[in-house]
Amino acid sequence: MSDLIKITQCDVEDAHANTDQEVIYRKLISEARYQRDPETGNTLRPWKFEVVQGFFKQSDESTDELSFDLIRDNFGLALGSWSALKLKLHELNLNGSPNESYKLLICARHGQGYHNEAVSIFGIEEWNNHWSHCTGTTLPDGREIVWGPDPMLTPLGERQADELNKAWRKQIEHGAPIPTKYFSSPFTRSCMTLVRTWRGISICEENEDQSKLLSSKRHFPIVMENLRETIGSHLCDKRSPKKIIAQRFSRFGFTFEKGFQEEDIYYRDDWRESLSEQSLRADAFLQDVFENYPDDIYISSTSHAGEIRAIITALGHRKFAIPTAGTLPIVVKGTRIQEDLVL
Repeated sequence: MSDLIKITQCDVEDAHANTDQEVIYRKLISEARYQRDPETGNTLRPWKFEVVQGFFKQSDESTDELSFDLIRDNFGLALGSWSALKLKLHELNLNGSPNESYKLLICARHGQGYHNEAVSIFGIEEWNNHWSHCTGTTLPDGREIVWGPDPMLTPLGERQADELNKAWRKQIEHGAPIPTKYFSSPFTRSCMTLVRTWRGISICEENEDQSKLLSSKRHFPIVMENLRETIGSHLCDKRSPKKIIAQRFSRFGFTFEKGFQEEDIYYRDDWRESLSEQSLRADAFLQDVFENYPDDIYISSTSHAGEIRAIITALGHRKFAIPTAGTLPIVVKGTRIQEDLVL
């Protein structure tokens, strides 16, 4: 496997936990289909989603998540070439019904953050019971690590994201599509990973020559609350104020979704979001992408293990463990429900 991006037992356990929540989610999403905007009367969730098989090995039940190597296995591409993928996606969109849309969603997990390092040091049980509620600690060797709120990437996490940058450059040389829309969790570790992954490819600072980008033009990532990690209880999952996020990332072209609040209005110390609730958030993100970006076929989202697990649940994708800086590409079919079907 890649020397930098490696699956851990914790990643596997996390990806396969809370199976009871899937049944709860199916009930919640079924009820949510009938909800309408009180001001406009429009259906809030007009799209239904499913995974299109045959494009990536990760969606195939026969693929072993423990031995799968993202970098050496071309991000899991199951077709003969990226050109074949682009042609097939084009044909699906060209020949599909007017209410159907097909997109490649590239779900990236951030590189190692200091909270991830803390889990590796203390173990998941001690982390959940004690350390996740702390801001950090001083290790026996005298090194201080801080993971809350909103931790940074560790040096390893930075190298992991740089490894992704090199990997994507190689795949682009072999015909891989460059995303045309970029979305990020509001947490610093995700924004940092997005920048380091796509810098020089489609992301640059405002004073840099965008004509030198592989995409030939600069793209502007959108920060979205619905891509944040599981909400509540763990201090690493409390975000920075909007002005701090802007200070760190506006020079890289980051913008904010409409209505993004200055302070974190969602975090609570005394409550932790369930997988079924988070999956409703993931569905809301997918609704936004398919409803408001119809012409963008190649979508990049940079978020978290818990959020990718929620996207997996919302799509009905097989469970698949994602290491820090891991990436899960999924071809998604969206079908827009006719209004008269939900009256």
